Amino acid sequence: MIRFFDILFSFLGLIILMPIFIIVSLFIICTSCGGVFYIQKRVGRYNKDFTLFKFRTMHTNADKKGLLTVGEKDVRVTKTGYFLRKYKFDELPQLFNVLKGEMSLVGPRPEVRKYVDLYNNEQKCVLEVRPGITDYASIEYRNENNILAQSCDPEKQYIEEIMPQKLRLNLQYIKNPSLREYFKVLFLTGRFLFVKEHTDTSTVLSIGDQMDFSGQCPKEK
Repeated sequence: MIRFFDILFSFLGLIILMPIFIIVSLFIICTSCGGVFYIQKRVGRYNKDFTLFKFRTMHTNADKKGLLTVGEKDVRVTKTGYFLRKYKFDELPQLFNVLKGEMSLVGPRPEVRKYVDLYNNEQKCVLEVRPGITDYASIEYRNENNILAQSCDPEKQYIEEIMPQKLRLNLQYIKNPSLREYFKVLFLTGRFLFVKEHTDTSTVLSIGDQMDFSGQCPKEK
């Protein structure tokens, strides 16, 4: 049933948001050199690589200087890119990934192979389901770039602190990927995205604190 809503919402989203796609594409072309889309290999369901689409928010070949972005001080991000990242518009092309069946609207954010290779056996359970555009971890760490910007060693902090916590929240969702949880995450995503200045993270944090993971990888419904 979740797959049905993924197809329905991604298809309708692509049609309804097409004017935004065109406007964003024009801004990217007019304000920086390079293509409209950023294409990157990510690790998906069953530990298989797939091609993820995003609107390009960095200067060409910026990823060769590092895979993590570090807030407003990251000089690799274009002026248009800052705006797109702030409101998550750069993620919209992933609706194509959802429609193709490579992703879901809700699920663990797909990582690059470099970080997936660091997962322990329990954390690898997130690879048993389709990765998603949003999830509890995306909501809790929506300001991840700004957190890393304040770190003396962003790579180390991400691997040792942020990534384990994000995976902990990922596991909570896949433990019971019901329609109720699916729509709850979508609602919370919209709420935190558009009224984030007036919303705290206590709801999301409590989810992680109350998690009781059995150690067995759940299967996607």
